[in-house]
Amino acid sequence: MRKIAEGAEADVFKAKLFGKAVIVKTRKRKKYRIRELDESIRKERTRIEARVLERAYSAGILVPKLLGVGSFSIYMGFVGGRLLKDTKLGSGMYEKLGRILGRMHDVDIVHGDFTPANIMIDAGSAYVIDFGLSEISKSREEKALDILLMKRAIGKGHYASFVKGYESSNKESVGIMRRLASIELRGRYQVRTLA
Repeated sequence: MRKIAEGAEADVFKAKLFGKAVIVKTRKRKKYRIRELDESIRKERTRIEARVLERAYSAGILVPKLLGVGSFSIYMGFVGGRLLKDTKLGSGMYEKLGRILGRMHDVDIVHGDFTPANIMIDAGSAYVIDFGLSEISKSREEKALDILLMKRAIGKGHYASFVKGYESSNKESVGIMRRLASIELRGRYQVRTLA
């Protein structure tokens, strides 16, 4: 196995399984937590991530295919390409991403970190990756926060296309967009400038 990414919660490795490239994501032990608590949290987060991946895949959303789950590890099919954050793509791709997030929210998947850093582009297709903070939830608040994260990560023109795609694909988009407007009025979400 070769480590290809390191995060605060998990390390990601590329490996071979039966001659095919796979990704192995392994949740790290947090030494500041009591061992029993740490193991319980890591097992639960691993199970949630696996369930969310399977739900997204079953809904026809392009995600790495779930191959197996261990106590602290997830085995997935390898997705090639480049991260969206490292590419220069037009508004059409952002409209497509809006539709993807809209479909995810329709099946109650909240990503938790839906940004260009977690979208892999391969031959014009967009794959959603890294469901480490994801959950299954009907919460409009959580869904609106997914949109807010993308809004903060991209420019106004791309965001307008993103919202167009989202609104065209999500049956609750009006309520979720209202919740987003409410969130943005809260002090902690406002962008402040120093005079």
